[in-house]
Formats: sequence, C-alpha cells, structure tokens
Amino acid sequence: MAFTVPPPRPSSGTGPDPVGPGPVGPGPVALTRWYEEGLGWATEGHDPVRLVTGVRFDVLELPAEAGHALLRRPVRTGPVLLSGVRMGLLVAAGGADELPGLLDWLEWGPIAPDLTAVGAGGRVTAPSPRGGAGSPGAAVWLRPPEPGLAPGPALPALAGFGSSGEDAPDLVRLVDAAATECHRVRLSRARAGLRKGSPADQPLAFS
Repeated sequence: MAFTVPPPRPSSGTGPDPVGPGPVGPGPVALTRWYEEGLGWATEGHDPVRLVTGVRFDVLELPAEAGHALLRRPVRTGPVLLSGVRMGLLVAAGGADELPGLLDWLEWGPIAPDLTAVGAGGRVTAPSPRGGAGSPGAAVWLRPPEPGLAPGPALPALAGFGSSGEDAPDLVRLVDAAATECHRVRLSRARAGLRKGSPADQPLAFS
C-alpha cells in the first residue's frame, strides 16, 4: 500500500523540516522510481538504493552533531539528509572539487575539520522520502528535495558556478559555518576526554 507524505514547505533556515515529499510506496523499486521519475536523479543498486553524485548535485558530509548545530544557524542550505552519525548537505555539482580550496582560503585547511565531500563518481544511500520514518540509523531527509524542481538553482554554489547568482545559497558561507561547527564538536569532545582522565594541565590542540 502506498503512503502519502505532506508536500515540503519552505525552509525557515533555523532547523530541520520534519516533512518529506510526495507519495511513494514501500520497497526499493518504488523508491528508485520516486527518485528517477519524480526528481530526475540517477540511482544505482537495490539494497540499498544509492544516489549517484557529481551529476545533479554533490554532497558535503559532516558529523550529525555538527550538522544539527549548523541547521540552527541562519545559513541557507539545499536539501539535507541524515545517514547514521553523518549528515549530508546537497550542494551544486562541482562543489566537492571546490571544498579543499575553500577550506584553505577560509584558513580552515591547517585545522582539517571533519568535513568531507562526495562528488563525481561517488554514491550516497538514498534516504526514505518519509521525512524521519524508518529504522534507527536509516538514511532520511531532514530537509527534503521538491519533486518536479531542478535542484541546481536551489543548491549552494559559488557565485557564477552552477548557481543562479543571488537566488542560490552561498557555498562559501555554508562551508565556513559547517567547518566552524565541526571544530566546535571536536573541541567539545577533546574537553570531555580531558575530564575523563587525561591530565588536567594538558592543553587542548586548539582554543
């Protein structure tokens, strides 16, 4: 039996949106059809269904803890997915190639935050369109894509690179905010490690 999820509403930019797009039946065949026919995205495999990156979009990946903090900030994003302990932020195709240079330009390079990207030739697990339903750890949409709309203009991109100018979220701001939250999570974990038994006078790597 097919189930129906309320249509997506515009993101507030302050947190995850708990609704998912469109009607889709259970099972990998229906899931594949929903992505390929409803969104025009390429898929691969059946258990699990995977989305092909580097064609319509790339994905920035960061720890879920940092990602949830990022979603509470007034930073514009495109669709956002959660898969286990990692969160994925969809960005314009080509964004994965830009990530190392952006981190260096923003002076995050030497710190190397836990922020990675999946681009051309990559795959990510296809989230359920049910917007949070499913087994624990299953990939789900926190901010779902909109069926029938081309993702490009709505995805974070460098100005003039796969974007529609001011209409698209800014990839530079998104990367800087994501790196900041990744660094905060790492500092928090380091401090927790010191409290659990490391010498009290041992300095943290970063302050």
